[in-house]
Amino acid sequence: MFKKIMTPVDLAHKGDLGKALDCAADLAKHYGAEVVYVGVTAATPSSTAHNPEEFEAKLKAFAEEQGKQHGVTVSSKMEMCHDPTTEVDDAIIKATKETGADLVIMASHVPNVFDIVWPSNGGSVAEHVDCSVLVVRS
Repeated sequence: MFKKIMTPVDLAHKGDLGKALDCAADLAKHYGAEVVYVGVTAATPSSTAHNPEEFEAKLKAFAEEQGKQHGVTVSSKMEMCHDPTTEVDDAIIKATKETGADLVIMASHVPNVFDIVWPSNGGSVAEHVDCSVLVVRS
């Protein structure tokens, strides 16, 4: 049913992604699908990496680690934008189309009052892509 599962990851908050990562790996095993881990970064230094090349290497290493841990086929894709905080949804939507993903599995937070003002990333992505989106609450 699914051939390519895309999972956005924030390398600065890997510890918060456990349920979504496990869900992606379980479905990938079940369907024999590839998991594409997508990370969004800026060209400027961040707490995760000093430059895009370092970020891309860390993202690739993370994907390979997940593949070994879960026994699934993986790849990684870096998306770069000026301000990941405000442009993450657009970057994820772009990556979904570019990778040909037929399922996106995203981690989410427990809804709160700020969701009235700022829509959730998962909701924004689901609204603009042509594939299924599974939002896994951490």
